[in-house]
Amino acid sequence: MTVEANEHALSETVRIARDLIRIDTSNRGGGDAEPERPAADYVAAFLRDLGLDPEIIESAPGRASVVARVTGSDPALPALVLHGHLDVVPADAANWTVDPFAGEIRDGMLWGRGAVDMKDMDAMILTAIAELLRAGERPRRDVILAFFADEENGGIFGAHHLVTHRPELFAGAGTAISEVGGYSIDIEGTRAYLVQTGEKSLDWIRLRARGTAAHGSRVWHDNAVTRLAEAIAALGRHEWPLALCDTTRELVDAIAAILGEDPKEVAPEELVLRLGKGGGFIQASLRNTSNPTVLTAGYKHNVIPDTAEALVDVRSLPSEQANVLAEVQRIVGEDIEVETVHSDIGLEVPFAGELVEAMTASLTRHDPEARVLPYLLSGGTDNKALSRLGIVGYGFAPLRLPADLDFPGMFHGVDERVPLDALDFGHRVLVDLLRTY
Repeated sequence: MTVEANEHALSETVRIARDLIRIDTSNRGGGDAEPERPAADYVAAFLRDLGLDPEIIESAPGRASVVARVTGSDPALPALVLHGHLDVVPADAANWTVDPFAGEIRDGMLWGRGAVDMKDMDAMILTAIAELLRAGERPRRDVILAFFADEENGGIFGAHHLVTHRPELFAGAGTAISEVGGYSIDIEGTRAYLVQTGEKSLDWIRLRARGTAAHGSRVWHDNAVTRLAEAIAALGRHEWPLALCDTTRELVDAIAAILGEDPKEVAPEELVLRLGKGGGFIQASLRNTSNPTVLTAGYKHNVIPDTAEALVDVRSLPSEQANVLAEVQRIVGEDIEVETVHSDIGLEVPFAGELVEAMTASLTRHDPEARVLPYLLSGGTDNKALSRLGIVGYGFAPLRLPADLDFPGMFHGVDERVPLDALDFGHRVLVDLLRTY
C-alpha cells in the first residue's frame, strides 16, 4: 500500500473531504454524539468566503446544522435543496487499516470515516457551488445548501428539527438532492449509475419481555430472558417474502434488459445478485427486513431478571409500514411489548421529470457509456424530513467507481475509502447539473 502526500496535487474537493473527515463527528445515537459544531464552523467559513451568508442553527449545544441560499439566475423556478449531513457513525480504530479520523490518502484513495457516508458529498457540494460563484456564474435556480446534524440518529437534532422549527429556510423549494445514489456499479461489464428514487420506511423498535425475578438457582419457567430470546430468534429468522414496488420493478426490468434475460423467467433476487459488489446492498430493497441489533437484560449472574429488552431495526417498503409492524407483533407474540423508539416514513417518487432528466444528462455528458437506473434505498436519508414540506428528494452523489470496489459495503463499514478521481468526477457532474437544472 502506497501513501501519497503531495498536497499541491490534491484537488480542492479532496482537501475539503479530508479536512471534514479529520473532524470527529461520531454519532452514537440517542443524543450521544461528538458535536457537529466544529464541522459546521468549517463549512460556514468556506461559504462566507464565497460571499454567502450561511446560518448556523443549533438544536442542542454543539448539535449544529448550516443553511445558506444561493440566488439563481431564474429565481422564479422552484428552488433546489442540495444537502448533506455532517455526522458519521462511530468507528473502532482497532478494526481499521488506518486511523479512521486521519483522512489518509493511499493508493489513489481518501480513507476515513465519512469518506463514503457522506463527507465526500459534502465536499463535492461545496466545491461545485464554489466553481460557479468564483466564475461569476449563478445556478439556474435558487439553491438552498444544507449541511445537517444528526442524520445518523434519524435527523432528530438536524433535518427534522429545522423542518419543524425553521421551515422558512426551505421556502420555495420543490426538489432535493442528497446521498446514497448516483454512484456507479458494474453489471457484468456494463457501467450503470443508480439514482435513488425511493427509500424504505424506518421503525426502530424496542421489544420487552417481562417475567418474575428469582434466584438463579431455582427451577423457573417465568424467565424474561428466555421469553425474549424466543421472540428475537423467531423475528431474526423470519423470512420476509419478496415484495416489489414500482421502483424495484423498473430496476429489475432494466437489469434484465442489460443482461439479456427475460424478467418473467429469472427471479428478481437472482437478477439483483448479478450486480456484483452492489447486489448485496440492493437485495434488501426487494423485501421488508427486521434485524435485532442490541440485547439488554439482567444485572447479576445469580439473579433471574424480571425484564429483558432488545432493539430491532425494521425497514419496510413505503406502502407496507403498518402491516409490517403488525406482523412483527404477531411473530414475537402478544406477551412481548413492542415500543416504537423512532419512526419515519418511506418515500417513492417516479424515475421521470425534469430533475431526473437533468441528472441523467449530466452523468452521460461526463460518462457517455453510462446507463442510469432507479433504485430503492434500504436505509434512509434526510429527504424523509424534507418531504414533510412537500419537497421531492432524490439520492444523487455522482461517483464513477472501479468495477471491483465494494463501495456500498463501506457504508457504516470498516476502511471507508473513495477514489480521488471519483470525487473530482462528482464535482464536475454537480457543476454541470447546477448550470442546467
